[in-house]
Amino acid sequence: MASVQSLTASVHQRLANALSAALPEAADADPLLRRSDRADYQANGILALAKKAKANPRELATQVVARIESGDLLADVEVSGPGFLNVTITDKAITENLAARYADADGRLGVPYAEHAGTTVIDYAQPNVAKEMHVGHLRSAVIGDAVVQILEFVGETVVRRHHIGDWGTQFGMLIQYLIEHPHELDHEGGEVSGEEAMSNLNRLYKASRALFDSDEEFKTRARRRVVDLQAGDAETLALWQKFVDESKIYFYSVFDKLDMEIRDPDVVGESGYNDMLDETCRLLEESGVAVDSEGALCVFFDDVKGPDGNPVPLIVRKSDGGYGYAATDLSAIRDRVFGLKADTLLYVVDARQSLHFKMVFETARRMGWLNDEVTAEQLAFGTVLGKDGKPFKTREGETVRLVDLLDEAIDRATAVVREKAEKVGLTEEEIAENGRYVGIGAVKYADLSTSAVRDYKFDLDQMVSLNGDTSVYLQYAYARIQSILRKAGEARPAAHPELELAPAERALGLHLDQFGELLLEVARGHEPHKLAAYLYQLASHLTTFYDQCPVLKAETPEQVENRLFLVDLTARTLQKGMALLGIRTPERL
Repeated sequence: MASVQSLTASVHQRLANALSAALPEAADADPLLRRSDRADYQANGILALAKKAKANPRELATQVVARIESGDLLADVEVSGPGFLNVTITDKAITENLAARYADADGRLGVPYAEHAGTTVIDYAQPNVAKEMHVGHLRSAVIGDAVVQILEFVGETVVRRHHIGDWGTQFGMLIQYLIEHPHELDHEGGEVSGEEAMSNLNRLYKASRALFDSDEEFKTRARRRVVDLQAGDAETLALWQKFVDESKIYFYSVFDKLDMEIRDPDVVGESGYNDMLDETCRLLEESGVAVDSEGALCVFFDDVKGPDGNPVPLIVRKSDGGYGYAATDLSAIRDRVFGLKADTLLYVVDARQSLHFKMVFETARRMGWLNDEVTAEQLAFGTVLGKDGKPFKTREGETVRLVDLLDEAIDRATAVVREKAEKVGLTEEEIAENGRYVGIGAVKYADLSTSAVRDYKFDLDQMVSLNGDTSVYLQYAYARIQSILRKAGEARPAAHPELELAPAERALGLHLDQFGELLLEVARGHEPHKLAAYLYQLASHLTTFYDQCPVLKAETPEQVENRLFLVDLTARTLQKGMALLGIRTPERL
């Protein structure tokens, strides 16, 4: 089964048909249906239609109601106020719709594929070679990974790109130092851990920087080495590759801790576009999009000016012949559009780089590389703040290492899991595993539950709390359902459309119904925070349901089965939604 039409879509269709029957000139009119506190839905579209047709809105609403085919779907449609329609669905329709989702053998829970799926290249998780990953690298990785999972789930072809910083003048210093101290990156004991790899790189970077700053002759040799690197000298490139490989050991260990899959072919750093830079500049110059300005190749914009009122250009090639980030980014666009055949280019990059990307995208549009059919978008994100509302730093004022932050989250979460472990009967191995899932989930959810462009406070006490809008609250909701299903004995989840539903059952069922449409909306807007909000609301509906509707102690065997079916579908939806955010749901907590 590919998809199940939502109750919302079914009601919308019935109302649209009735509208066009009552007012033929309104054949394509939108009933403006939305969820309501006064009924299951409220339709507000008749007011605008009546005004346009110079009709009495309440009379038109009454005519529409008379033409609605209710069938087994609609229990009641009443005219309210000046011409609103309050719509109530039958209990049978709710249960049958959810049963169709439950029976979906391919595990999609009835979620449809996007109508116009294409190819998206997403640029995210971009650490720098020979440098430690810090808290600033967290958001690009977490947001990007969630968007990848969501887009793929709705049928988009996604090409991952990790545009790592693996080129530039600092490599002359590093390579020259390694030539003069050839055993600095040797691995005596075979394989090396990510932490050891980073320790080696850190040590070498500090030593080479100290020498560069204190020894003029070494500085001269290092600068010559940059020229060799850019010219493609074989020995220099081989040593450069050692730095890249050592850094990848470290990167992959951090991403593994983040429970993220990073594949080697997807890592295409700045160096991957070196062969295209000359041609990119030639094309820009020949087209007149870029012009010479004091020896540099620049693109100018009417709306980009400095404090002095003078234009601020995008510098593609510097006056000394070196290439800036713009040349690399424009070459990457050419590769992604013409080589990878992308329809959409997504860049998960810090909001502070918005001006740079605005100018790069506008330049690509002027060249015709981007247009109405091929678009680029910066999925800009805000800053991670400390509890004090200032950028997150250590007590010494240094940038927080990402590994340290993740380790602390895992430690805190493991303590929370351990408090309940005896009651649930967890082994030490399970406590450690669940501590990892809860800790990493807490960090990801805190990030993803905030609109990407907003800053957010990194507060581990709040993140691992069992109460409030946290991943731990959602993980415990899932584990609680698994506990009920284990205790059910011979009773099995089964839908019973003939049963009347309690208010809390209806609320839970109607929220479950929205999952498919919500995911398509999240995918269209690249807004994982809306999925996080949906899942929190789902867990909240579940809590109300528990309080009001006994499951295993329901009045009849049929009601037990129906409620087991409701909670099992809730668990599957929680698990799928959390997985799309990159968060695991342990079976026992």
